[in-house]
Amino acid sequence: MNFKLNQKKFFIASIILIALVTAGIYFQSCRTKILRIGLFAGSNWEVPQGEPYAIIDEVVRNFEAQHPGVKVEYVSGIKKEDYAEWLAEQFMNGVEPDIFVLLSDDFNLYASKGALADLSDFIDGDENFSADVYYPATFEYGQFENKSYALPCESNLTFMFVNKTLLSREGISMPKNDWTWEDFLDICRKVTRDTDGDGIIDQFGRYDYSWQQAAISNGVIFFRADGKASYFADPRMKDTVKFMIELRNIHKGREVTAKDFDMGRVAFRPFTFAEYRTYKPYPWRIKKYTSFEWDCIKMPAGSSGENISILNTLLIAMSSRTNDKDLAWELMKNICYDKATQQMILQKSQALPVRRDVIMSSEAREIFSWSDTENNTMTPADISDAMDKSIMPEKFKNYEAAMLYADAEILKIINGTIPTDNSLNKLQKELNAFLQY
Repeated sequence: MNFKLNQKKFFIASIILIALVTAGIYFQSCRTKILRIGLFAGSNWEVPQGEPYAIIDEVVRNFEAQHPGVKVEYVSGIKKEDYAEWLAEQFMNGVEPDIFVLLSDDFNLYASKGALADLSDFIDGDENFSADVYYPATFEYGQFENKSYALPCESNLTFMFVNKTLLSREGISMPKNDWTWEDFLDICRKVTRDTDGDGIIDQFGRYDYSWQQAAISNGVIFFRADGKASYFADPRMKDTVKFMIELRNIHKGREVTAKDFDMGRVAFRPFTFAEYRTYKPYPWRIKKYTSFEWDCIKMPAGSSGENISILNTLLIAMSSRTNDKDLAWELMKNICYDKATQQMILQKSQALPVRRDVIMSSEAREIFSWSDTENNTMTPADISDAMDKSIMPEKFKNYEAAMLYADAEILKIINGTIPTDNSLNKLQKELNAFLQY
């Protein structure tokens, strides 16, 4: 009888204990705040990256340690090519992350649709935040109609790849970082020739250099800030087209290919910093461009411009519907502003940190030691100067469509399909009419 009574008491006690534990877990889960991050696996810059989540995992560990009762989650394994669609579906279903990586091509759309939280009050009211630590173009990258909707996380710039072996073989010195269009043309003319005597040009001056890159380095502004007018009839744009025609004529109609470049037959090609950093040092150096020595310098300057290029930046934005904007802001800062995180980007990513003090730090000099030598030209000071002078892509609703049309028409001029006389004036009128709608 006592045995049965004790068994019954034990059973009741077990039920109560299970109920208490379940209730504790439930109430604990209710107290735990969940923040979600949207991101994709791998690099944004089309280069190999060995540890795709190393930086964000470290940020999450530190943030959760600093904020007891907060858990940060993200979905792993999303490919970059699938990310835009994934994020759009999350928004459509009303379950978007609190903060998320935002590709530059999508920023205008999300900002104009009210999907992003306006960060102005946080930026102005946070004593532990100063936009002055950023390079100007990186911070402005997250602005739309003079309001900040995203913070910069990491950036990438375009430089000019130089085949040092080819130039040396032709008795030509390595250009300096302050070189000009005239220097560019002169070298291209000297190296473009038939090297094997079969009557066909097989060595070239440049590959994959665009009129947009030339125009930027000649001080051209393509559109008015509000996107309602274009400036393609600007004399600086006319000089750019003339320059590109001269460059094209040097090759005498021969189309240069990526294979020509890979085989060391081309002197110059635009290269992103991420590619430069990936393929310059060991071990990736031995897997690519092993048949010649190479380095990178700034882009050549036009007569009305500077040695500059467009800056591309990966952004972190906040959903306008997040339930805890204060916590989301703190997490954004941990990724985009915290100096330790920016130093991790310097160490583990192939991109550029967006904080000036990190690029100019002693750690950066050590990491870029393969470049900061007498025989190489791109030092941290050069990189910082290029970041300072860089410009960001123009942003307005119809930018992509307008540039697509402009590109097609300007290529016709450069290729000789349509006459140069008055073509840019005509293009400007057509674009201005399009931009008014």
